Amino acid sequence: MEKLRSLPSETTEKFMALGAVLVAMTCISGGATIAKQLFPLVGPSGATTLRLGFAAVIMALVFRPWRLSLKGNWRTLGIYGLCLAGMNLALYSALQFIPLGIAIAIEFIGPLGVAIATSRKKADFVWIGLAATGLAMLLPIHSAATAVDYRGLILAALAGLFWACYIITGKRAGEQHGPAASAAGMIVAAIVAAPIGIAQSGQDLLLPGVLVLGLVVAIVSSAIPYSLEMVALSKLPSNTFGTMMSAEPAIGALIGMLVLGEVLGITQWAAIGLIAVASAGAGLRSNQKNREGSLKLDQIGPGQAPV
Repeated sequence: MEKLRSLPSETTEKFMALGAVLVAMTCISGGATIAKQLFPLVGPSGATTLRLGFAAVIMALVFRPWRLSLKGNWRTLGIYGLCLAGMNLALYSALQFIPLGIAIAIEFIGPLGVAIATSRKKADFVWIGLAATGLAMLLPIHSAATAVDYRGLILAALAGLFWACYIITGKRAGEQHGPAASAAGMIVAAIVAAPIGIAQSGQDLLLPGVLVLGLVVAIVSSAIPYSLEMVALSKLPSNTFGTMMSAEPAIGALIGMLVLGEVLGITQWAAIGLIAVASAGAGLRSNQKNREGSLKLDQIGPGQAPV
């Protein structure tokens, strides 16, 4: 009887966790659209600096990284922070040239590559093939994709490469230092991005309106999603979480269309879908292998930090 009584509450908790993931993904893409409003004022580097700076302060207050012991392990945190700064700078720069959904889809090649690299099954080449097909459909080499700028594609791919490094170094940093590693990495990322943002924007970063928008971006892109994902991860299997996160490119494309007016063609929607399916499939395979000690696709850190 007790088991039967617990079933409705367990089902409710699961649906709430699924809802938390959907809201988190919506916040992540919504934060990116707000960040794009900052581009005319401080550029993508300035927007990145504000986002990382405010996020570092928020996360430091929560996790108190000053209590960490860095003896012999500070290099991992340093590289982790560099990767975090690199992928944010690259992705925000990409958003100058290509729509949000396309940028996120291309960036997903990073965790997709990590997931596939941790597996040795021939079936994983199916996911590689799907992702490669999706990428080919996005390249501006035919009439259906002429609106896609090569610069944006290259920058989004660079963000994906940094994301892959972020997953690997983040796993090591988390094992060595625990949850506070995410806050320490964010502080390093903010320090790395600050000179670039200041060089591009100077005193404009201190304008009251700019600071307010920067704080909103940090809260919407980092603080809220991270909190929601922590709730979801405690209630959902990791493979369910990782598979759901693969819908992020489609959600980004939809929000980009509704908020920013970024209209995509049928071919581009199909390409985003292929990459999302490849990411989901690779995530499921990687989670199966994770029981034997591999990485997981959903080990991507706070608030889906790249966006």
